[in-house]
Amino acid sequence: MKKVAVIMGSDSDWPVVKAACAQLHDFGIPYEAHILSAHRTPAAAADFAKNARANGFGVLICAAGMAAHLAGAFAGNSTLPVIGIPMKGGVMDGLDALLATVQMPSGIPVATVAVGGAKNAAVLAAQILAVSDGELAAKLDAAREEMAAQIAGKEARLQAELG
Repeated sequence: MKKVAVIMGSDSDWPVVKAACAQLHDFGIPYEAHILSAHRTPAAAADFAKNARANGFGVLICAAGMAAHLAGAFAGNSTLPVIGIPMKGGVMDGLDALLATVQMPSGIPVATVAVGGAKNAAVLAAQILAVSDGELAAKLDAAREEMAAQIAGKEARLQAELG
């Protein structure tokens, strides 16, 4: 199975980003987490992105706040799928990060999840990898069934309370 790289622009992103790592772990997907900055360590970030495929990665998840464009920098240096997690904070409380992540030039896409949507980034990475991995696809199916069962249980409790 290919690995997933979870890249954050700063250690301040870790409290949110660790949810992506936990979700990848739950699916049994190997991953690495790193702090690389598109602006403060541009050569290291570009090197990582350029060599990610050769180093066994299948998907890159990049989290950054404000208008820092880590996901775009990685997408510009790799043809692997890149998933951006815009991070909350700054003057615009995450809106600038969302816009910087979603507004990519034609030919250089970044799949973008919600502001702070680390868990969904990991699920999307799993879905991408599951295209060629039946065992992982079955884990995703089981997770969906579990979510549906939880909702059914909540509905049953609500109806019982309503009488």
